[in-house]
Amino acid sequence: MHTKALYAGSFDPMTLGHLDIIRRAAKIFDELVIGVTVNLEKKTMFTFEERMDMIKEVTKDMPNVTVDKCEGLLADFVNNNGFNVVVRGLRNTMDFDDEMSMDQLHKHLYKNAETIYITAKDEFSFISSTMARQVVSLGGDGSMLVPEYVLDTMRKKLGFE
Repeated sequence: MHTKALYAGSFDPMTLGHLDIIRRAAKIFDELVIGVTVNLEKKTMFTFEERMDMIKEVTKDMPNVTVDKCEGLLADFVNNNGFNVVVRGLRNTMDFDDEMSMDQLHKHLYKNAETIYITAKDEFSFISSTMARQVVSLGGDGSMLVPEYVLDTMRKKLGFE
């Protein structure tokens, strides 16, 4: 059976934790789509196009990984695009509690997909996109938080380079 998995998020910006989940999921599933979500109510550092470009750049060495726009109800995107797996990353028990609540809803909304959880490696479990934005925007060293290409893009956007 061909496995088509979705890993969705805002990725504003993509962190080393996100990239680790992507690398690990890409080894498990035949096809992995990174769904960049669009939330018009959320103020983002990067435009949708910038986030897509950064993800494409840092995943270009993974032939079974593609990037797509994911807007509207996640369950509709999953059902309309033939996904049989939805990948979610877990950093800590707070993530677990939030994900379990969503999972109950998704069990009713997904037609043929199962949610699979991949836990963060210890070295990435503290990282969040919010933390990365804060550290880099204040001139801190974000190299332990985001991939090098993302860090360079952040610094340029913030006027540090």
